[in-house]
Amino acid sequence: MTEKRKGARSTKDIPGAILQQLNEGTIETANLVEWLSVDQRLLLSNILKHNNRIHYLQSVLDEIDQLKKQTVNTINEAIGTRLFMLTIENNDTAFSTLLMQHSADIVRCWATYFIGKNQQLSIEKKLEAIKLFAADEHFGVREICWMAVRKDITDQLKKSIDILSTWAIDENPNVRRFACESIRPRGVWCTHIDVLKQQPELALPVLNPLKSDPAKYVQDSVGNWLNDASKTRPDFVQIICQKWKEESDTKATGYIIRKALRTLNKE
Repeated sequence: MTEKRKGARSTKDIPGAILQQLNEGTIETANLVEWLSVDQRLLLSNILKHNNRIHYLQSVLDEIDQLKKQTVNTINEAIGTRLFMLTIENNDTAFSTLLMQHSADIVRCWATYFIGKNQQLSIEKKLEAIKLFAADEHFGVREICWMAVRKDITDQLKKSIDILSTWAIDENPNVRRFACESIRPRGVWCTHIDVLKQQPELALPVLNPLKSDPAKYVQDSVGNWLNDASKTRPDFVQIICQKWKEESDTKATGYIIRKALRTLNKE
């Protein structure tokens, strides 16, 4: 088994050869520093050239140029969205499949929008399709994939929570984490879910099975979820934390509770 690269601690420390491979899409990013350092325009150009679709390039670049605010995430979404439209317009299912299975993590990030932007898919079908990305081994893909379908989840919240409650008991911790992270009331880099800010109890079918999850990755998400909720419904968070403490006297639950109450404990 090949040992994973640790990645540079700062952009200036990324070796030139590594950065070139990242921008060519031949290797995955090893950490957030590398993920943020990839030139997505250059990566796009290289991917399209390599796959004989350079005629798609200018249309996607125009989409990026029209962005009011250009960040890693907005560029990611713009590329994914426009590529999805181009594959539809050209009936290019082969390219869609190629991107979804690509070895480069940022290319797979683009592909998550092929699901998120597909208005022909029901919420059941969207979540079924995004589950592959929710289980992805790369942190970047896992983070982007919930953002790609968050609007659909928000628009059909009750149905989504019903589905995600089954994900909360999935054997894969990445899938369990998606179930929680995708419906965080305040979230990160995304629109808030106002209904859950006011009625966090609606999410209990997802949260309850995770109250003593063995994975720290999941514990962090649950603790952050409740901390979000504490800013609008402190009563709910205090009650649920006390209830969990009584029901589950485990190290995992204790960690989640401390994380959940961190804002309230500062007041």
